[in-house]
Amino acid sequence: MNSSSAHAPWPFVAGPPLPLPLVPGTVRAGFPSPADDFAAKRHDLNDLLITHPTATFFWRVRGTSMLGAGIADGDILVVNRALAPRHGDIVVAEVDNDFTVKYLFRRNGRVKLQAADPTFPDITFEGEGSRLTVVGVVTSTIKRFR
Repeated sequence: MNSSSAHAPWPFVAGPPLPLPLVPGTVRAGFPSPADDFAAKRHDLNDLLITHPTATFFWRVRGTSMLGAGIADGDILVVNRALAPRHGDIVVAEVDNDFTVKYLFRRNGRVKLQAADPTFPDITFEGEGSRLTVVGVVTSTIKRFR
């Protein structure tokens, strides 16, 4: 199967809070502007990324089929099993005992998984054969640049 499979997941385990500063406002991705001051409220990444701790796990991505969605090889997905998957969601799915991350397409009785890269074929579920199990909805990605 030409899909971006993920390595084995690991569960979210809450540790002691680690409040980190979140600077109010936004940062420009164009021309820089002078910062007013760097007074910042502190936030815990768990609070920002995790809405259902007992139903959330992390999974490292392997592959490039979701680059168009901003998900790169080596990124860590935050996957929430408590959310009902909807059309257009990015999901981790099990297809024939293999795991993949894709867009969920569900319209007019048709169900398929679509890559963000159009060179990857859709994974369809018509008739007998392949079985789809949505494992969870991707709610965030974590990237390292360095």
